[in-house]
Amino acid sequence: MTKIERITERERAYVQEVLDAQFHTSAGSLMSTRLEHKFAERFQSKYAIAFINGTATMHAALVAAGVWPGDEVIVPPLTMASTSFAVLHAGAVPVFADVDPQTWVIDPHSVEQQITAHTKAIIPVALYGLAPDMDALMAIAARHKLFVLEDDAECFLGYYKNRIVGSIGHASSFSFQSSKHMTSGEGGMITTNDEQLANLIRRFGSLGYAAVGASAGKITKDTIQDPTYERHASIGFNYRLPELCAAVALGQLEHLDELVALRTQTAHFYQQAIAGCRWLIPQAVPADYGHAYWTYVVQLENNGAFTWADFRNKYLEYGGDRFYGAWQLTYLEPAFRDRSFGPAQTQHFGRGLCPAAEAIQPNLMQLKTNYFDLDVAEQKATALHQTIKFFDA
Repeated sequence: MTKIERITERERAYVQEVLDAQFHTSAGSLMSTRLEHKFAERFQSKYAIAFINGTATMHAALVAAGVWPGDEVIVPPLTMASTSFAVLHAGAVPVFADVDPQTWVIDPHSVEQQITAHTKAIIPVALYGLAPDMDALMAIAARHKLFVLEDDAECFLGYYKNRIVGSIGHASSFSFQSSKHMTSGEGGMITTNDEQLANLIRRFGSLGYAAVGASAGKITKDTIQDPTYERHASIGFNYRLPELCAAVALGQLEHLDELVALRTQTAHFYQQAIAGCRWLIPQAVPADYGHAYWTYVVQLENNGAFTWADFRNKYLEYGGDRFYGAWQLTYLEPAFRDRSFGPAQTQHFGRGLCPAAEAIQPNLMQLKTNYFDLDVAEQKATALHQTIKFFDA
């Protein structure tokens, strides 16, 4: 395998199947149901519920778990701000725990230090495709009776101590946004083994319809046409995944192993390219973890001999691709910095809050792994090696 098509004839056939159904309501959710059943099976969960995106998933799960205004949810600062936005959407306040200096994922010790009488949940993020220490986090959650929602947007087919990532927390959130391992342009999925929680998540994402639930995403015509039928058992949002997106996601799921393997192989090329380099430090991966490599990330530690931008520019000269730096830490984004989101907020969202994350973030280089031609990926790794040799000269 050196080259594959990201979108195959399988996805096109499923989309055509939806189009051939002419969007008749009697055929609605058939593709979503197929996707959900296969996704639950692949990620070793009893229930999977499709959503319009991977932020709506977390909003729904938090509300279903009983997170309300005045509650606190512990999150890492080094990730996409959507994780914290979902907390705010639920009316709660994000509380930031620092990250581990080697793995860059949320540090369980810092999590425990942030717990107060208002803490209701923890959202650990599988950053770049690497799970945090879930055993430690689940033990903390058990001691303090907290809900754990895995944010696995960047981790498809990652493993933690022989368990697939997405099967450990009380619920897990995935994203199908276009940069992710599998995509439908936009979309997301929640997995859980808790039937009551799944019922509440489904209703919250489906306008509070009484007839939907953990395994049922559609109301029958016989039910909804009855003039005495009381439709809405609760308040909900319209967060359902469109059938066209579900069709593409189903096709993607059916060759997900192949899609993940390409990223893993690209990461292997990068690992070979940086071998022996003392000033590019990759994300540490514990021996019993399986990294999914949504991206391959290195930290520049060169005592200021040259800048992040100097390295990027030289990499481009040698034929490398433009790469991203890490997101600004969430609490330093303008939407959060120096803001208060409620009278119970005890953290000041400003510099000094999470020292490890603040030291790491400016120096991260997120190298692309979404190449669907391994010959191209190998060329980019060669460019990386040449860049390292230039600065070592």
